[in-house]
Order: sequence, then C-alpha cells, then structure tokens
Amino acid sequence: MAPDAEWRVIIALARFAGRRTPSETMALRWEDIDWARNQMLVRSPKTEHHAGKELRIVPLFPEIRESLAEAFEPAQPGAAFVVEKYRRGCQNSRTHMLRMILRAGLEPWTRPFHNLRASCETDLANRFPTHVVSKWLGNSVQVAAAHDLQVTDEHFERAAGEKALLKALQQASETGGKPRKSENEKRQNPLEFQRLPILAAQCRERQYTSLGSNQQPSVP
Repeated sequence: MAPDAEWRVIIALARFAGRRTPSETMALRWEDIDWARNQMLVRSPKTEHHAGKELRIVPLFPEIRESLAEAFEPAQPGAAFVVEKYRRGCQNSRTHMLRMILRAGLEPWTRPFHNLRASCETDLANRFPTHVVSKWLGNSVQVAAAHDLQVTDEHFERAAGEKALLKALQQASETGGKPRKSENEKRQNPLEFQRLPILAAQCRERQYTSLGSNQQPSVP
C-alpha cells in the first residue's frame, strides 16, 4: 500500500508507536533514536506548553525498528529528519493516506491516523499497565479510557474462552479429575446404554456354560 520506505515509517510510527501524525512523526530526528538502548525520543508540539510534557521516551518496538532501519539505508548523508521527502506536504498526509487506502481496495476510516494511534494504544494496554501506556503515548489514563482504548473481538473471544476453561476446571475438581458428562451428552451417545442388556446376557450365558447345560446357577 505504501509507495516507499518513508511512508512505511509514517504508518508504522502511528500504528506501532502511537505517535501523533503529522506533528510528532514529522518532528522525529535521526539523533532521537537510540539504537543501542532500543528507545526513541518523542518531541510533542501538541503538549509542549505543559510542564514536563514536551518530551517523552518510548520503546523502539520491533516493528518500528524494522521500518526505521529500512528508511535509514536510502537516507541522504547528514539528513536531520527521519521523514524528509514528505515534509512539505505533511499537512496533507491524511489526504494521501486516504488515497492509498482506496487504491488498496479498502474502506477508509474517518480519521485514519487517530485510528492507528488508538489501535496501538489498545494493543499495548493488553500487554502493559495502563499508566505505563499513557506515559509512552503522552496522554492521561482518563483521556485514553474515554477516547482511545477500544473493545475488540479478541476481548470477547478471550472472555468466552476463560469462562469455558474455568467451568471445565471446576467440573474436573468436582469429579476427581474426570470430566463429567451432561444429560445432553448422555442422550447424544445412547449406545453406551443400549449395550448393557447385551453384556448382561453374555455374562449369564458364560455362567450356564461353566455349570453345565442341565444346571442352574445358584442364587446367593
């Protein structure tokens, strides 16, 4: 979908690092990336008027590191900014993004970069404490809960799976580790009960054979 390495970086920074686009993405410099520590500095024009909110440090997630490494190879010597080619048209980044989505045959979102950032925040919130994620993305826990965090199909699937697992473990503990069959399961497998008369008849026949054809088994 993306035409070149710079656009892949723009998309990756929004989706996997939750950077605000275009402001924080276009402000990223090569000197802001600490390859050895797997960290990068985020300069935030949106929150710089708040004390202590002008800068933050976020992890260099594997997806980000791969995209940055790809963009670093063709970068001109002495280039200051990670995104150089599209800096002049950065205000039209949303328009360009929508065009790429349409060319890919997909339905565009109303706010593509905000949705990418929200998806990133939701993924991270599933793995890390909310206050840590809010620190990395530069917003408050309240703002994240109200505007960014999303409920996904995976949440429902995980909840249903955990409930079924807990029920199975409870039944196993009640039956000594053996799964307990429900009445429905018994009705669905009637052969177990149909065989009982046959087995009883076979047992009586073996008893008659062992005692002789003219003798009857003693009844205790």
